[in-house]
Amino acid sequence: MAGSSKTLANRILKGLVYGAIAGVVTLGIGHYYPPLLTFMQKVSNNIFDPLGQVFLRMLFFVVIPLVFASLASGVTQLGKLDKLGPLAGRTFSLFIANMAIAVALGLIMMQVVNPGGQISAESKDVLMAEFGGVAQKHIATSTTQPEFSLSMAVDMFMPRNLLGAITGENRGGLGEVLPLILFAILVGAVGTQLPAEKRQKLQEGLDLITELMTGIVHFALRLAPYAVPAMIYSVIVKIGLDIILALGVFVLGCLFVMALHLFGTMSIWLKLFTKRSPREFFRQIEAVLITAFSTSSSSATMPASIDCARETLKVSPSTTGFVIPLGATMNMSGTALYEGCVVLFIAQVFGVDLSLAQQLTLLFLAVLSAVAVAGIPGGSLPLIAGLLHTFGVPVEGIGIVIGADRILDMARTTVNVGCDLVTTVIVDEKTKATEAAALAN
Repeated sequence: MAGSSKTLANRILKGLVYGAIAGVVTLGIGHYYPPLLTFMQKVSNNIFDPLGQVFLRMLFFVVIPLVFASLASGVTQLGKLDKLGPLAGRTFSLFIANMAIAVALGLIMMQVVNPGGQISAESKDVLMAEFGGVAQKHIATSTTQPEFSLSMAVDMFMPRNLLGAITGENRGGLGEVLPLILFAILVGAVGTQLPAEKRQKLQEGLDLITELMTGIVHFALRLAPYAVPAMIYSVIVKIGLDIILALGVFVLGCLFVMALHLFGTMSIWLKLFTKRSPREFFRQIEAVLITAFSTSSSSATMPASIDCARETLKVSPSTTGFVIPLGATMNMSGTALYEGCVVLFIAQVFGVDLSLAQQLTLLFLAVLSAVAVAGIPGGSLPLIAGLLHTFGVPVEGIGIVIGADRILDMARTTVNVGCDLVTTVIVDEKTKATEAAALAN
């Protein structure tokens, strides 16, 4: 399965390159023979864009059920946390802090580097005219919106008509994701209080929905090697080379901040919370990081992570058995960082200005949605679409970044796995210290 996923990802990346080259060649010829460029722009509008829309809308199909089922399932499977004691408290506190710091670093990088700002005002106008109906409405009303208040927050997360808010106003747009997230958390929380047999049935039902929606994502990804070059070609012949420059800056910025979080933030954590040397620690887990980078799968890397934690890092089996499997599905700092960066990048590309309050909301939602991401290539795409819609950014903007997703997927998986192992050793040392103190008393 990992091999086929890698082959598919390579085909998507090659498609991006071929589409970009074809677009640049068309621009070059069109400079000397404008009728050709005009003709290919019409071909893009009438053939390539519809092909890209088929791919994108298959992803949009699964946004609502996948967000609900994944998040509700993730909360339900926690069981009753009060029975897990300090081990669970430490683990989840570190998970949340890890992901929040990662997203914050990503958003700061995006503000400083501003890769979407590499696009000229003229190119942004073309993008807005092409895709920006929602964004234009958002920009037009942003200056007249009332200041953020507690009542507004209640209305955002708890509308009177939940079903109406989720389904959306019309067939051309996604529904609201914030109420759906809250509802999924409530369902999962109540699910943890059910008797074991009923909780198991609920868990199986939610997992079945997740599996079905994941299957649709797989279908969509089969179209990606054809849809991605069509979409990137269409954007280039309409916008020009600005978009290629912006995408390159975005990818380099993401790679830099992911490395900063893994080797910077996690080194500080190791210094503060353990007696381990960061240099020695990363040398010990080098093979696991390479495995994560090459497979792009936290689940596929899990056996190597467990073996490294037990045999090399000398973590107790009980802590390893609890933290590593849970971290492979919940401690997604690299994914959360990436989601926040993608939303802000596409917002910058389309000229949608997100306020500080909106970016703080994005941080919170990126952490939540990263927990709900299915462990498959492209699993974060439907959730990113939901986040884009939440902030009034055209969801079609995903087509700009998806071709570069391969290298970023490898990098964020490496961050996810490395942070899992750091969390494991911290939890283990703190637990052992607590137990030793209890015995001493």
